Amino acid sequence: MKASRYLCFSASLLLSASLAFAQGGIGPILTQVAKAKLDSGTPSTTIARGYRLRKVVQGTWPLENPSGLITNFGFLSDGTFTEPDQNTYLVLDHNPGGPVPGMDYGRHFLIQGHENAGNLAYVTRVNLDVRGSAHKITLLTPEGADGLTGFNSIDGSAFNPFTTNLLFTQENGSAGGVIEVSSNWPPVVKTLDGVFGKGGFEGIHVDDLGNIYTIEDVGGTKVNIDPNDPNSPKTARQPNSFVYRLVPYNPADLSQGGKMQALQVSIDGQAVVFHADDPVGDTFSLEQLRLHTPGTSYPVQWVTIHDTAIDGFDSFDANALAKTALATPFKRPENMAFQPGANFLTFFFCPTGDTDSSAGNTIALAERGSWGSIFRVDLNSDRESGLISIFVLGDKIHSAFDNMTFANETQVLVTEDRGNDLHSQLNHLDSVWAYSVDGALPPLRFVALGRDATAVTQGEDNEPTGMHVSSGGPLPEDLPGTLEDLSNVRAFFTQQHGDNVLYEVVQTF
Repeated sequence: MKASRYLCFSASLLLSASLAFAQGGIGPILTQVAKAKLDSGTPSTTIARGYRLRKVVQGTWPLENPSGLITNFGFLSDGTFTEPDQNTYLVLDHNPGGPVPGMDYGRHFLIQGHENAGNLAYVTRVNLDVRGSAHKITLLTPEGADGLTGFNSIDGSAFNPFTTNLLFTQENGSAGGVIEVSSNWPPVVKTLDGVFGKGGFEGIHVDDLGNIYTIEDVGGTKVNIDPNDPNSPKTARQPNSFVYRLVPYNPADLSQGGKMQALQVSIDGQAVVFHADDPVGDTFSLEQLRLHTPGTSYPVQWVTIHDTAIDGFDSFDANALAKTALATPFKRPENMAFQPGANFLTFFFCPTGDTDSSAGNTIALAERGSWGSIFRVDLNSDRESGLISIFVLGDKIHSAFDNMTFANETQVLVTEDRGNDLHSQLNHLDSVWAYSVDGALPPLRFVALGRDATAVTQGEDNEPTGMHVSSGGPLPEDLPGTLEDLSNVRAFFTQQHGDNVLYEVVQTF
């Protein structure tokens, strides 16, 4: 359904719908910020009435164990902004240890990768129970002997209860991949390129069987917004990214390999696939129109692109193999979220789209997800096949969807990442939206993001990222996607770029 369809709901409907919501999570979210912040000056960030933002850490805070240039939470010592991204909340029943022997680092942690480049991307652990800044932030990936970490654009993160290790993704195109880091000190770090392959991965999530889902964000070939006018803006992009699933042979040991798969959509019995020789045809295809049409649903299945039992453990290009296996490409999916209580059979994922108003204002492209979109996938009980449907087709007001997480059993929070160009084109900064998956409520602007002075001097706008709601529990039954994980949760997000402030969302009612 188009997001704009909900805007006419009345206050009385909001009130009556609220009575149907079960308490849990940080919801029900029933209030909103009326408008997005304008693309001018340094407006403050505003959250919906009934909530406040509590600063946890910010970019200038020191790391307790600096390593070479890696000295602060959000900045390298040479002034490079490191862009802390997706957050993972973790609650342990023991002290995992740290660089100071004998110190109690607590039981509650928030872990994130940093998106900077130059082979100096890194992973930090915020020790939530530790007071003061001296030991608040621990570096988990120090520089090596060559003065580098060897990582770039670390984005997604997740805790894997089957291995008790942390998983991180590198959103670095064909040079990206998945990193595994132990949760206890000292951290053991390894890459899993022979299992997941190389790819521009972002979101990563684990289900209750130990299957691991990764979402890819790789922009496709740019095409003219008017195929008949070579002078029209070349701001639309060919769908070029995939939704993946690893089915490990041993969920407790990913080094034993498994089957890497990609999602395939079929329409009228034909798979929707990538055509290397026809980017214009793919971008404007009838299949893309039908896929993005509200009220429709189409069959999906997982197709295997690599099997370590057959293909071995050499590194491989996941994107290239997904195309060969006839998986279905999307417009830069960023993240996904399992619906609570659906036994991991239902998940949502959000392609960002083209992030340019000249493309979005072209009706044929808007109908094909140029403003961004949110899809819903309902798997059958065997989890091998199911149906896909469009949940939200973006518009000018609701666009460029990025991170997502469920706030409660029926509302999903989705952040925007419009980027500087779209901010200036539409004169709006980013928002965080709360969508009701059953249609009981209109989309509500949960956060209207502002812009700090440091971002202005940096030539960047702020972005809301790492929106994460979880109980943090370390067991499979605690994973986001269960009902139990919403009974005692905490919520966090990062105002990325500029001051790189990490916030906790706190209820005030």
